[in-house]
Amino acid sequence: MRFILPILVLAASVGGVAAALVLPLSNQVLGLAAAGVLIGVLLLLRAARSDATSAPKGPVKWAVLDGSNVMHWREGTPSLQPVQDVLSHLHARGYTAGVVFDANAGYKLMGKYRHDGSLARTLDLPKERVMVVNKGEPADPMILTAARDMGAVVITNDRFRDWAEQFPEVRKRGHLVRGGYRDAVLWLDLPKPVDQGSSKT
Repeated sequence: MRFILPILVLAASVGGVAAALVLPLSNQVLGLAAAGVLIGVLLLLRAARSDATSAPKGPVKWAVLDGSNVMHWREGTPSLQPVQDVLSHLHARGYTAGVVFDANAGYKLMGKYRHDGSLARTLDLPKERVMVVNKGEPADPMILTAARDMGAVVITNDRFRDWAEQFPEVRKRGHLVRGGYRDAVLWLDLPKPVDQGSSKT
C-alpha cells in the first residue's frame, strides 16, 4: 500500500513530461513535471527503504501459547489479560506467536462459547494464529504438534507428563517456557539468545 502514492505521482509526472515535450506547453509546465518525476522517485526510494527496514531480520522465532493455562496465571482467575501480556512480551523479543485454547475457554472467560475468530479478534491476532479445539478433544496434543511443526517453544506451566512418550521434546530444556507474575510484573523463562559474536568456528 505504501508504494501506491509514489507510483501514482511518478506516473502522472512522467506523463506530464511527455506531454510537455510533444505539445506546445510552456517551459514552466515542463519544469513542474520534471520536478514531479524527481519527487516520485524519491518517494519510491523512501517507501522501499521503509519496507526493507520493517521486514523481520533473520529466521522467525515461533512460540505457541497454552492459552487455557496462561489465562490462569494472574491470581488463578481466568482472564485474557495474561495472554495479551505474554503476546506483547513475546512480540517485543522478536517472537511470532499462536495460541491454542481448550473448547471451554470461552465459558470460563465470558460465560459462553467463543470460537477461533472471536478470540482472535479480542487478542488482535490473525484468525489462523488462534485455535479453539473441538469439544471433547484435549488441547495438549494440538499444542505440542503445532510447536513441533513450527520448531516453536511452548509457553505454559504444564509439564505435559502424560504426553512425554509421544512428544519427548517436552523433556528438553527450554522447550517448555514457564512464566507468571512477580509483584504484578510478567516474567517468562525464555531461552537466552545465542551470542553469534562469541561462537567459535
